[in-house]
Amino acid sequence: MQRRDFIKFCAASAAAAGAPAVSADARPHLYQRAKLVGADGAPLRARDVPANRNLIFHYPYAATPCFLLNLGRPAQAAAQLKTVDDKPYAWRGGVGAQRSIVAYSAICAHKLSYPTRDISFISFRAEKSVGNRFARVIHCCSEHSQYDPADGGRVLAGPAPQPLAAILLEHDAASDELAAVGTLGGEMFEEFFVKYAFRLQLENGDAARHAVNGVSPVTPLERYCKQQVKC
Repeated sequence: MQRRDFIKFCAASAAAAGAPAVSADARPHLYQRAKLVGADGAPLRARDVPANRNLIFHYPYAATPCFLLNLGRPAQAAAQLKTVDDKPYAWRGGVGAQRSIVAYSAICAHKLSYPTRDISFISFRAEKSVGNRFARVIHCCSEHSQYDPADGGRVLAGPAPQPLAAILLEHDAASDELAAVGTLGGEMFEEFFVKYAFRLQLENGDAARHAVNGVSPVTPLERYCKQQVKC
């Protein structure tokens, strides 16, 4: 969303705090702001995000990966979704000039599969494939959960009990720069840290839970991990 729209969205969410149908967990969870940058450390501009390509960055923690996607066409203007514990929330669509840029936690909401440096069982698929009757979905090969990135990460197929958590992006229309500022929906971070504690310690030392602050580098998935499982 644009900077102005984002501020209005957060204000409206805060105003709804007394509404019994929406709990605190269903409203945006704001973290430290992190500007998205390229490999050279320069700010990543929305117009330079390639369409239909898997890009990885980490947010809101050093060890929690996210997908940055340019869908090549506008995402849904809004989506009404629910977490696994039946808490409703509203996703407000993509950002950028075409409102085609979205971001989601890359931790599958089913068994917490995620892209590692060695292998990724989860990725965005622009085309249909064996085991994937939908095109333009985020597909997890662990047990074939499929999510619609154009509709707030909604579950389209498979056993996932809730949408992927959305990463809230701030777009500065003047500079065309992007920044991550929070999450929306059902976070899986605590379960992730518990399940993969040993692996994360080996890969990140004590930094796995460090908050991302200032900048977050964006990397193509094929450069980030050695192998992508396609199912």
